[in-house]
Amino acid sequence: MKQKIILWSSISGAVLLLLVCYFLFIRNGKIKYDFRLDTVSQGDITVYVTATGTINPVTTIDVGTQVSGIITKLYADFNSVVKKGQVIARIDTTFLVQAVIDAQATLDKSKAQLTYSKVSLDRDKDLLARQLMSQSDYDTAELTYQQNIAALKSAQSALDRAVINLRYATIYAPIDGVVVNRAVNIGQTVAASLSSPTLYTIANDLRKMQVETTVDESDIGRVSIGQEGYFTVDAYPDNKFSGQISQIRLNPTSVSNVVNYIVIIDVNNSDLKLMPGMTANVKIMIGSSQNAMRVTNLALRLQPPAELIDSTKIQRRSAGGISSQGQTGQDKSAAQPSSGGISGSQNGSGMFPLSDADRALFRAVRDSIKKVHSDMSREDLMAETQKYFAKKGQHGRASTKGQPIATRVRTTTTFGITQTFPEYEKSPYIAEHQSGFGRVWILSADKKLEPVYVRTGLSDGKFTEITTDKLKSGDQIVIAVTSGGDDAATQQMRSPLSGQQQGPGGRGMR
Repeated sequence: MKQKIILWSSISGAVLLLLVCYFLFIRNGKIKYDFRLDTVSQGDITVYVTATGTINPVTTIDVGTQVSGIITKLYADFNSVVKKGQVIARIDTTFLVQAVIDAQATLDKSKAQLTYSKVSLDRDKDLLARQLMSQSDYDTAELTYQQNIAALKSAQSALDRAVINLRYATIYAPIDGVVVNRAVNIGQTVAASLSSPTLYTIANDLRKMQVETTVDESDIGRVSIGQEGYFTVDAYPDNKFSGQISQIRLNPTSVSNVVNYIVIIDVNNSDLKLMPGMTANVKIMIGSSQNAMRVTNLALRLQPPAELIDSTKIQRRSAGGISSQGQTGQDKSAAQPSSGGISGSQNGSGMFPLSDADRALFRAVRDSIKKVHSDMSREDLMAETQKYFAKKGQHGRASTKGQPIATRVRTTTTFGITQTFPEYEKSPYIAEHQSGFGRVWILSADKKLEPVYVRTGLSDGKFTEITTDKLKSGDQIVIAVTSGGDDAATQQMRSPLSGQQQGPGGRGMR
């Protein structure tokens, strides 16, 4: 028994010794890292907002009736081409004609009563002059005469109304177009007592269509009037149609607790392929860059272990005036890029300090704003300065989109209705103004990672446009770092933004 206990104690001690050796000499040994590389490439980057919409004619009119009755004639059917003023339907006029006859009889009766009351009033007036009638009786006769005049006018109005109703029994096409829907048949009774029933639906011109699509509130800020929209339909999966955004409606709609806005895209349908009601899969192009230098988004998200970073490069950059965050030590406010107007030249560190002329202009604008608003904080001062250059647009040219709303007055005339009003147009989305800063890593000869700070532009979710003079197309960059050992423990080192989509300017977007 004692021998078994001694044996188990020896085995346990050996196992314990092996575990201690493992953790001291093997587990805590130097970790071997492997690098996953990619190349900087040249290519086109296009950013889209996707949505789903319905194709409709630009102008569609529901033709109804103002009188009730039985449909006796139909002169237009589905797909019939009609002209304005053309007879397209008739309603039974039996009761309407009788109503006209009855109104005419009432009018004749009123005329006879008026004639009699006029003769009676003239006779009573002569009797009153000879004091053979009291004033009270004369006033009664005059009142009867005035009432008969009013009755005659009412009878005439009733006759006119009956004649108009008789005319309404004939239905005319209000516009030139094509019948896209017929809602009644011959012999069907229509009742117009509460609301006008629809007989036909006429589209004005099927060669001009529009896509009515809904864009959710997270994307509507990047949609502007005048942008190009591309879409496909299931009927022609190999065809790609295009149009231009003509309207962003202000009325919001909520679908499954998601706020959406209706965006109208005008489409030329000269070949008549598109039909009303088709479902369109829409892609709105909000920005594009041709032959841009680009890197995969994984490169911008990489956060390598600290022991792999070349600290001498970081220190040299800091000593030279560039911090690891990309700020200059001399004048941070001047080196901060504006979101819309000033694009600085690059230096060898991959950053973008402004030129001397741009820096002087930036400071002059900043000082002038500070002089007017002396109590403004530094953050607000920088924001106002950047807003100034954003309004100036690229190369300092004033943007026509920034003019006051009241100066853009639109006058339209549609089917006799003239509308003159200041045109509301939301502020445009300028993709070039959404730039920012990012960082990629290159591998040195001694297997250390050296950071390169770049200016980021458009991102399509896979690639991001970059601008720097330290990299060129074909250069290798690190996009992932893997540690040796257990394969199950191998993983990519990422920054806190790795769980988010890299948006334009290198900023994470949920």
